[in-house]
Amino acid sequence: MKSERKAATILVIATILSALGWIFSKETIQGLPPFGFVGLRFLTASLCLLPFCLGSLRRASWRDIRSAALVGCLLATALMSWIHAISISDTLGEGAFILSLSMLMVPFVAWILFGQRPKRIFWVSLPIAISGLAFLSLKDGWQSSSSQLWFLFNAVILALHFNVNSKYSQTLPILLLTCIQLFVTGVIGLSASVMFESVPVHIEPSIWGWFTASTILATALRYVMQTTAQKQIIPGNAALIMILEPIWTVFLSIAWYGEQMSLNKMVGCGLILFALILYRTDGKVTTLFQRG
Repeated sequence: MKSERKAATILVIATILSALGWIFSKETIQGLPPFGFVGLRFLTASLCLLPFCLGSLRRASWRDIRSAALVGCLLATALMSWIHAISISDTLGEGAFILSLSMLMVPFVAWILFGQRPKRIFWVSLPIAISGLAFLSLKDGWQSSSSQLWFLFNAVILALHFNVNSKYSQTLPILLLTCIQLFVTGVIGLSASVMFESVPVHIEPSIWGWFTASTILATALRYVMQTTAQKQIIPGNAALIMILEPIWTVFLSIAWYGEQMSLNKMVGCGLILFALILYRTDGKVTTLFQRG
């Protein structure tokens, strides 16, 4: 019980780091081109992991490497659409809640790809989540911003990546799979930056500070803490704790950027949060109030 509580605390800290990653990224792209930032961030992260998976890389077949690289292409698409959405959005908290819908989309994508029928509670949670999205878009009529659409697209791609990644993680070493995905994401991000973005003439030292925080704290440390904690905690409890990320993001966005949350947005975020909790607890929302 004590070790599980410790793991839960570590996981909560990981969600805070993840939420801080939204702020770090938003600040970094004030001085670095968005795609270039993603490419440099994840290429650096992959090189940090490389020494720990050299043995697995030598033993891996080209087919395995190619499979991991294809999964990496999905991750690159997800992250590049995410950073683009951040670059054009003034409401990070709203975007975090839209993005959290990716976990609700996972069973639907699994049904399409692998014929795995979603649980019954999925069909109850889905219309609640859709209602939440509708409230986020209501402001003197229906007004969907381009950033909302990009965050929604991002959620769909993340759900697709989650399913495909889960499949290949059964046959490939986790560290190798992660390293190759991060490397591919870095290469694609830098390639896109070369083709579509211009290199800044001068980059303020503070930007590199934000970049370092994003790479070390919100990427490397966050994933290490999350993986460590998930080994010692019940998956269902871990999933519920991870729902905290969009909540922290809202608080941080309000505190750092003065983001305004209208009544419609608060209702929309609340409905999305309720839909996620309902789905993660199989409809037994009272489990949230039982001992952890």
